[in-house]
Amino acid sequence: MNRAEKAALQLRAVDVLRMLKETRTYDELAEETDLPAGDLNRYVNGHVLPGTDRAAEVVEELGRDALADELDARITVDEEGYVDNTATVFDQPFLDLVAPVVANAFDFDRPDVVLTAATDGITLAGALASYYGTRCAYAKKTKETAVEEFIEARERLQSGIEITYYLPASAIDSGESVLVVDDLIRSGETQELLLDIVETADADVAGVFALIAAGNDGIERARDRTDAPVGSLTTV
Repeated sequence: MNRAEKAALQLRAVDVLRMLKETRTYDELAEETDLPAGDLNRYVNGHVLPGTDRAAEVVEELGRDALADELDARITVDEEGYVDNTATVFDQPFLDLVAPVVANAFDFDRPDVVLTAATDGITLAGALASYYGTRCAYAKKTKETAVEEFIEARERLQSGIEITYYLPASAIDSGESVLVVDDLIRSGETQELLLDIVETADADVAGVFALIAAGNDGIERARDRTDAPVGSLTTV
């Protein structure tokens, strides 16, 4: 971890503690984190940054559970099982908090590219790409007029509808490491198309991540396609 990454981790740990402090006293936060209330006061008020090891503990352990709880509180599921997560994908500051938690709590290799499918996954992909300091790319269901070469991935869905995603061929280079992300994984069909794109580009999969898993089918389908880590922040 270089100096910039350490500083980013320390700042994100402070952001996590500030989020938790909104609904807790310092004594309650101290009991939850096993950190002295005085230290927490100094972190939250910006007087000092936690050390790297302490920041990692906050982000990896406390941060993951806290953000999962916050995410659960933001999403709704209707009677037919459809998930409404607009309160999350429209909240860039929240996604900026998610990024270091994902990077530090999951065993993903550092990617060269963060890849998603348009459109709801773009804000999450952007947050992760910004944290890693790497490129963000997203596949679309239509071709860009000015682009000449595309990587295409096509699949017939369970509904019988055929879907095709297009990614400019220049977006991923051979041998690069690609982290596949999305806001939601249900059947895993979209993630499979994105993994097809990575394979066609002759690139490597760093991992597959979704904010929300609707059941386990999509997660298991992705695990059948890659040996890289696959995970989600929460499951509904």
